[in-house]
Amino acid sequence: MKKSFFSILLLIVLVLIFLPACSIKKLAMNQVANALTDQTSGTVFSGDNDPELVGDALPFAIKLYESLMVANPSHLGLKLKTGSLYIMYANAFLQTPALMLPESEFKMQEFNYKRAKNLYLRGRDIMLGALEHKYPGFRQNLQKKMFAKALTATNKKDVPLLYWAGAGWLGAYAIDPFDMDLGMTMPAAAALMDRVLELEENYANGAIHEFYILYYGSLPEYMGGNLQKARNHFEKAIAISAGKSSTPYIALATTVAVKEQNISEFQSLLKQALAIDPGIDPENRLLNILNQRKALWLLEHVDDFFLETEVPNSENKEQGL
Repeated sequence: MKKSFFSILLLIVLVLIFLPACSIKKLAMNQVANALTDQTSGTVFSGDNDPELVGDALPFAIKLYESLMVANPSHLGLKLKTGSLYIMYANAFLQTPALMLPESEFKMQEFNYKRAKNLYLRGRDIMLGALEHKYPGFRQNLQKKMFAKALTATNKKDVPLLYWAGAGWLGAYAIDPFDMDLGMTMPAAAALMDRVLELEENYANGAIHEFYILYYGSLPEYMGGNLQKARNHFEKAIAISAGKSSTPYIALATTVAVKEQNISEFQSLLKQALAIDPGIDPENRLLNILNQRKALWLLEHVDDFFLETEVPNSENKEQGL
């Protein structure tokens, strides 16, 4: 029987109190770390249907994982869990809620954006540290733009570390695109994601393609943006996820549809996201619920993204409006 999250916490307390011998304590800590980082443990958060409950609980969980990581610095699973939770928390519970704040709360919005950027980079650095531990010289090779040398030795087992490092890196830049020093490092972040695509195209049910929708759809052309490539990755993401993920619809709506000022496509994509039953993918229920909250907000704030907010008559007829 799988241990519950709280029974594992109890085990941690017992280990710290009653096992003073270093070797025995290390063995017990490894067992705790393995239990907390197995594939099923993540669904405690990602499968929940109460975002507020998860948002309140995550800071404690993150610091718990980080404490264990410091005590057991060679455990890659703890580094992956800690870093990815920092990045997920920054996105779901800082950046996105900040986006939806009214203009009158711009100071709080700015504060939360700064927090999100900080946590994105903290998560990224944990991932890069794990990759450096496996491949000495990894970070230096990235800094020197020797991407092939840095990444050639990586394999399929490294995909989660590469993915979350890239996601945190690019998430931080998306919040603050005027950070020129960070912008200069974007080719390194893109190289990590290119390696993920090369090693495991279907990773996390198409998550890499969802990323590329945002990447190609939001960047200007001189930095590698390409709206057609964004659309191509949208089609692949939908196919791989079998339509169970709302993320591709929101990603295309907020990037390509806005850039092309295609309000009818924007609204259609968001309505498709809202039509997805969060229960159809129990392991990612929380993400779909959060996405649908965002989709509703976007539909209610169309004026913020489009110069003209009336759908042409011909398109009205096609959509039955």
